[in-house]
Amino acid sequence: MAALSLRVAAECGRSRARACELRLPHGRVESPVFMPVGTQGALKGLTAAQLDALGCRLCLGNTYHLGMRPDSGGFQMVSLVELSEVTEEGVLFHSPYDGKEILLTPEKSIEIQNALGSDIMMQLDDVVSSTVSGPRVEEAMFRSIRWLDRCITAHKTPGKQNLFAIIQGGLDPALRTKCLEEMTKRDVPGFAIGGLSGGEAKDHFWRMVALSTSHLPRDKPRYLMGVGYATDLVVCVALGCDMFDCVFPTRTARFGSALVPSGSLQLKNKRYSKDLKPIDENCGCPTCQRYSRAFLHALFRHDTAAMHHVTVHNVAYQLNLMRSIRENIIQQRFPEFVQDFMKTMYGDRGSYPQWATEALASVGITLE
Repeated sequence: MAALSLRVAAECGRSRARACELRLPHGRVESPVFMPVGTQGALKGLTAAQLDALGCRLCLGNTYHLGMRPDSGGFQMVSLVELSEVTEEGVLFHSPYDGKEILLTPEKSIEIQNALGSDIMMQLDDVVSSTVSGPRVEEAMFRSIRWLDRCITAHKTPGKQNLFAIIQGGLDPALRTKCLEEMTKRDVPGFAIGGLSGGEAKDHFWRMVALSTSHLPRDKPRYLMGVGYATDLVVCVALGCDMFDCVFPTRTARFGSALVPSGSLQLKNKRYSKDLKPIDENCGCPTCQRYSRAFLHALFRHDTAAMHHVTVHNVAYQLNLMRSIRENIIQQRFPEFVQDFMKTMYGDRGSYPQWATEALASVGITLE
């Protein structure tokens, strides 16, 4: 028996956007969904109860770090590239904690995730930076397919946990298409689009996303890894993605940047020292209901609680954005929502990012 079922609740009549319901062992998750990234076994600065109160139903941990000690971070084969070596057997890491060698194989990765009991498990894939080109990209793509097979074989609880494949292939359409063809032959519960959002040109980024979603099955969730900017979320929902994760909203909060529909507010700036408005007057989060910009500005000078309050708001902003997207897909108003979103975010149409305009036009949404 499968541990995941997906029901498509509504589809946009013009683009590839869709509203779904994922049924997971620990509960239901409505998509499109943004998943905050946990750090040190939890989201930095927030309790599980606070996340629940904000409506968060899914968040991430990291196999590599959780297998060593309760910690988490970005994907380690890229962020710890100087400390690792990839072979067919697995990834050999030199621990950043004590320098010891650790071999993370597909089998070990699955063993750790089985022990953690996560609803969604990710295959160990061979991922290279999106700015890398040449034979290494092809090598990584074919190895990821072989490692997926090893992960499937090693998975002990397919009736309780869901193993997702991760599509690789860099920015090469032929390689990514080959990976899609091979991995979709495997009957796994879901698919992730990996190896993007790592510094590549946005024009290449959206085209690889669109290529991937065009080949992925309709009855399986589509998870775009490492994407968290508001514009990227809106565009990639239009391109057919269901799930997203990124450290951006929480990390930027710790630097005093609060997310708002027109972009962000840098609360450490002096201009907010006497501003008695909340971060966002239309936001119902606990931070916006209780604190002014001036208070938060002052708090950043001497108290880490400021980081906590802005983190609460930024997570709420991301979750509310995804709820609005979902509601507008269900109401068959998603193209109009996108037009309003872009106008609020960028103002003059001449300021719209060209890549976003072209990406949306490719799925039938014209910005006015």
